[in-house]
Amino acid sequence: MKKNDNQLIFMEKMGVKQIALMYDFIPDILFWVKDSKHRFIYANHTFLEHMGVSRLENIIGKNDFDFSPPHVARQFIQDDNNVLKGERVTERFEMNQTKKGDLAWFTTTKRPIFDDKNKIIGTYGITRHLQKTSTTLANIDAIKTPVEFIRTNYHNQITVEQLADIAHLSVSALERRFKKHLAKTPKQFLIEIRLEQARKLLIETTLPISSVCFDTGFVDPSYFSKLFKRFFGMTPSQLRTDSQIDL
Repeated sequence: MKKNDNQLIFMEKMGVKQIALMYDFIPDILFWVKDSKHRFIYANHTFLEHMGVSRLENIIGKNDFDFSPPHVARQFIQDDNNVLKGERVTERFEMNQTKKGDLAWFTTTKRPIFDDKNKIIGTYGITRHLQKTSTTLANIDAIKTPVEFIRTNYHNQITVEQLADIAHLSVSALERRFKKHLAKTPKQFLIEIRLEQARKLLIETTLPISSVCFDTGFVDPSYFSKLFKRFFGMTPSQLRTDSQIDL
């Protein structure tokens, strides 16, 4: 039996093949399914285009290291490891580079896949390229200035009053816009951006954890570690150890 046949049988057992095929009709969504070893089992046409391949056969059985730079692949797989432990990623708001090198807005959601015995046997996820929908783009424009200020200055001390001032809004109006369009407060968004940057530094560099803490805008290592564990399900030292062992 060919490898592709095995993957399709696995898809049938998971009961997601028919649903997965529907994602080929949604052009602004990247959809993929992986097994417990981080190998791609299925991906929609938009995902294949994003990865620079033309056929599903070119991606089945491979993992993120076959298509992305090592530091990016490490972050993807570390995410998968967390999801394989039962954690969930929901509508995470990110600014990443496209294949052309342009900056673009994305949201990513990941979930574990369970078999009929409630055992986790894989992961699946969707990433939305937000600029491809006019409604979402309008939402982004409504908070674009403070969001980009946070992305650029996260390592500095930032107050909500400062963000409101550069957005020419009152503090209450700014918070309402963040709640409406991102489902979180400006402070929560700032913390998540800092934590994502901290995770990136922990995986990609050998900087001491205390330096990562201060370099990403946190002033208290204990508070940083507490927030990091709450957000990622492990401490900064555990993440660094696990990424070195797994990868």
